[in-house]
Amino acid sequence: MPLTMNREVFITCAVTGSGGTQEKSPHVPRSPTEIAESALAAARAGAAIVHCHVRDPQTGAPSRDLGLYREVTDRIRASDTDVVLNLTAGMGGDMVFGSTEAPLPLKAVGTDMAGATERMAHIAECQPEICTLDCGTMNFAEADYVMTNTPGMLRAMGQMMTDLGVKPEIEAFDTGHLWFAKQLVDEGILAAPALVQLCMGVPWGAPNDLNTYLAMVNNVPADWHWSAFSLGRDQMPFVAAAVLAGGNVRVGLEDNLFLEKGVLATNAQLVARAVTLIETMGARVIGPEAVRAKLGLTKRAPVS
Repeated sequence: MPLTMNREVFITCAVTGSGGTQEKSPHVPRSPTEIAESALAAARAGAAIVHCHVRDPQTGAPSRDLGLYREVTDRIRASDTDVVLNLTAGMGGDMVFGSTEAPLPLKAVGTDMAGATERMAHIAECQPEICTLDCGTMNFAEADYVMTNTPGMLRAMGQMMTDLGVKPEIEAFDTGHLWFAKQLVDEGILAAPALVQLCMGVPWGAPNDLNTYLAMVNNVPADWHWSAFSLGRDQMPFVAAAVLAGGNVRVGLEDNLFLEKGVLATNAQLVARAVTLIETMGARVIGPEAVRAKLGLTKRAPVS
């Protein structure tokens, strides 16, 4: 696909994630109240979409608790600040193996495997406008943890998203994930034009060098919508790279804790920095209503 700078850019803020960042920064939100407040602050700073996980309010550990998702959803939708809600559906596919000589049984700590219906329960309950679909299996970051998403699981979850009227955001961590995403569209499980998030620099997926990045971009069908991000100090350079290549951007504390070296950031500060960068490049940041029109979304009322 030709690379043409995007002049109408939307920003997604990944508010908290599920990684072990809660002890590294006081700004990483834990409770539903904190997550919602941080998401809304990001929206006021210029994010059109907020991507939310939930955490155990006491420990900060990742959670799939339906009540926590419901509270975050209600708090965001009850606000006067408009924003498109994107909930993760990536939880429930976590496998942590034993030693190389005794890989089974799986380790209880860190392993969280659930069926498609259970993994989608909070999506069915909360009805976000967007939810994520991690479109493949990958050795993920540390030790012997595998992010597990089989073709059968992805077909089942993708069909559930389509049937619920929730827009899947395809999380592509490597080119093979894009290949399978196109297969899901060809099979009619996902509708075209699809929405893709290019996830760069996540060990051990696609590295965040520009050659690999352009290979990822060139594997996105021309009529699809896409965003991209990278981690840590590469977060803001990939804001520029995404805009230059014709895409949209993602920032937030899920992917990066720092505004600059030694300075911890809030979600709102990261969004504001991205807005400045995008506008300095000569592009315009668009809001939630424009994103709904672009992606074919319908604003949802509070679920309570």
